[in-house]
Amino acid sequence: MPDVPAESLESTTELIRRVREGDQESLERLVQRHLAPLRRFATGRLPRWARDLADTDDLVQDTLLRTLSRIDTFDMRGAGALHAYLRQAVMNRLKDELRRKRRVPPLVDVNEMELAGEGSPLEETIGREAAARYVAALARLEPEEREAIIGRVEMEYSYAELAEILGKPTADAARKAARRALLRLAEEMKP
Repeated sequence: MPDVPAESLESTTELIRRVREGDQESLERLVQRHLAPLRRFATGRLPRWARDLADTDDLVQDTLLRTLSRIDTFDMRGAGALHAYLRQAVMNRLKDELRRKRRVPPLVDVNEMELAGEGSPLEETIGREAAARYVAALARLEPEEREAIIGRVEMEYSYAELAEILGKPTADAARKAARRALLRLAEEMKP
């Protein structure tokens, strides 16, 4: 995501205020704003064996609606804070789904993962085989490395936003962390 202009931040803050006052239209606007990026974030992260009637998109939508319905407890701390909060809620929901199935394998078999469906932007850009190597290599990284790569590459966060999400003191520290994570990912992706 490119640098968020101040009016966009104010707009999100204003939408949250209105949702807290019961405005359904503002809730719908927040859902529209965050649904597609959260779906992209969650795609392929829930193994096929852990799915039943509810697919990943349904889990994302349900989590988004549930989380936004409890927006009273959210503390807006800056650009990207709501999206980071929602991504964490989705990740927690995916983990809960895995626990619910009572089968958590030590490593997820990439062949069992649905990588983003037909013609996803990732597959079109790097190809199915490279996408599979990417997902497998990403799973082998440390959690902070994964967050840095997903935030920067998949979610297109600015370094300032990434610093906030990763808890880094500066945008430059986030840039360095993302660079190290990308180098490690490249090593993991080597055939």
